[in-house]
Amino acid sequence: MNQRNRRHQGARRRPVRFATFNVLHGRPLPNGTHFSPAPNPAGDPLARAVQSLGADVLALQELDRLQARSGGVDQASVAAEAAGLKHWRYASAFHARSTPQRGWVLDPAEPGLRVYGPRDAGSATDVPSHGIALLSRFPVRVWRARRLAPAPLGMPLRMAGRPGLTMVRDQPRAALAAVLEGPGGPFTAVAVHLSFVPGWNIRQLLAVRGWIADLPSPHVLLGDFNLVGVLPRAVLDAPRKARTAPSPRGWRDLARIPTYPAHRPIVQFDHVLATGVGVSAASGARTPVTGISDHRPLVLELSL
Repeated sequence: MNQRNRRHQGARRRPVRFATFNVLHGRPLPNGTHFSPAPNPAGDPLARAVQSLGADVLALQELDRLQARSGGVDQASVAAEAAGLKHWRYASAFHARSTPQRGWVLDPAEPGLRVYGPRDAGSATDVPSHGIALLSRFPVRVWRARRLAPAPLGMPLRMAGRPGLTMVRDQPRAALAAVLEGPGGPFTAVAVHLSFVPGWNIRQLLAVRGWIADLPSPHVLLGDFNLVGVLPRAVLDAPRKARTAPSPRGWRDLARIPTYPAHRPIVQFDHVLATGVGVSAASGARTPVTGISDHRPLVLELSL
């Protein structure tokens, strides 16, 4: 093996730290059942939480942009600055104001999906929204965003800070993909937040699989799937109707650790899956306590 090949293989073994975190708009939830009495002060709890993860690639769900309840800040920008990740995008799942009495009040004048980046941070003219973000330490070749339609029916859920079950309507979701210049070459990272409605989230996951099929491998898929156990991997490895051939290595579930509820995790809604990587490529999976949200983040290292 010549020196050039040795350097190349050594670069590919360099671990990249991935993290996914449903942040619940950065709201402290100290005992797992009730919100802290103080409002979120301009995103500071969120900043501390994401900084503590030390991620190279970070997927965030349930982020606010210009919402009064979270200090009117652009939370994706706050998170990117705190984590030192200068390459990022935020995708609005929907534009609406969060109100204590009426819940989400949609803005009919705004599209369901809009992508914001560093140049949009601090804008005072945009309307409030809610969505997801993908942040990277590595340069990005290509960004891609997709809206995921809501399920036609809601369902009763246990909501953080509320007793019992609450009937909840599903809302639009979003997916963000980026082709990154990794230490061993390009790879694709994809952030998602899927529906809580059983079956509908599977349909969304299959749609995302097809949507990213033409992007460079390896693929790393991160997010809150609202699917438990081995279900995400089973769905991703299901036979395709399209002509696109499946990955010869299949999809790998890189961590099997409960992430919800944060104070005493018993189920895993948050996942990191990959295709085009080896069996032993992932290591160091953990779910640290951050002091915010009803989810714990999922963090791991992956050699790329």
